[in-house]
Amino acid sequence: MIASLSGTVKSTSLNFAIVEVGGVGLQVFLSPRYATSLVVGTFVSLHTTLLVREDALTLFGFETAGDKELFELLQTVSGIGPKVAQSALSVYDAPELVHAIATGDLVLLERIPGLGKKGAARLVLELGEKVSELSATSPKRAGSSPWRLQIEGALTNLGFTQRESNEALDLIATEISEGLDPTDIPSLLRRALQIRGSS
Repeated sequence: MIASLSGTVKSTSLNFAIVEVGGVGLQVFLSPRYATSLVVGTFVSLHTTLLVREDALTLFGFETAGDKELFELLQTVSGIGPKVAQSALSVYDAPELVHAIATGDLVLLERIPGLGKKGAARLVLELGEKVSELSATSPKRAGSSPWRLQIEGALTNLGFTQRESNEALDLIATEISEGLDPTDIPSLLRRALQIRGSS
C-alpha cells in the first residue's frame, strides 16, 4: 500500500496531477479543489490510498490525513465507490461534509454528483455517529467557501493576479446570493473568465 508520497509536480489537470518521485512520474487522482491549487515545478507531499482492481491500479491523493480518512470512510457505505467519494470531497471540504453527515443535512448531501436521495440517506444512517471522530483531524480551512477556493486556484494557475481573481470572485459571490449554483464549479469558472474578459 502506498500511504504517502512526496515529489515534484510535473503537470496538473482538473482531477489529477503527475508527481515525479525518484525519477518516476506517478498519476495521482485529486479533487478538483486541490488539483487546481497545485503549481507545476513545486514540491508536494500527499497522503495517498491505492485502489487495486483486476484491470487497474489507481492512486488517490489528499492534502490532509483527515481528507484521506474521510474518503476511505465514505466507501464503507453501500453503493458509494471512489468516484462518488471523490465527488463529495470536490463539492465540500472535509469539515463541511462531516457536519452535513453528522447533522443529517440531506439537502446539502444530495448535491453531491452520483449520490442522490437514497445515497444521502444511507450516508447519514451509516456514518452519522462515526464522522464526529474525524473533526479533529480535518481542521477547517480558514476564510473561504469551497467554490471560492477552487475558482481562485484555477484563476491563479491561468495567470491572473490575486486582485484580478478577487474582483471576479466578489462578483460571482453576489450572483450566487441571487441564485447561481455554488456547486457547479465548471460554470462558475466560465463565469469568472467572462468577467475577467469583459473588464
